[in-house]
Amino acid sequence: MSKKGVVGILTGLLVLGTASSALAAEGAAATMWTFFGIAIACGFGIGVAAFGTGMGMGHAINGALQGTARNPEAGGKIMTTMIIGLALIESLCIYALLICFILVFKIPDLAPMLEAIVKSFG
Repeated sequence: MSKKGVVGILTGLLVLGTASSALAAEGAAATMWTFFGIAIACGFGIGVAAFGTGMGMGHAINGALQGTARNPEAGGKIMTTMIIGLALIESLCIYALLICFILVFKIPDLAPMLEAIVKSFG
């Protein structure tokens, strides 16, 4: 198995393990683990969204530049189509950012979090 495959599997296990422990916890610890899971999910979610849209935009720009190089007279039409495509690709990352903001604002202030930590370990 390749190194990327191993890292992907371990990352998936980390995220799923965090989610399962958050669901299995009770009381104050459940609240703490749930918010921890939300924070981890938001970090991974926006990272994957930014990486995916960056790759998609790179491929779109590459195709547009190659098309313009082969047929310079169609450059204007290719450019218009590419910009519309880039806007649609970027909207996917904006949707992921919006979902992450919604989830992050579900996390309460630091004081209740610290109280939950003290109750769970104390």
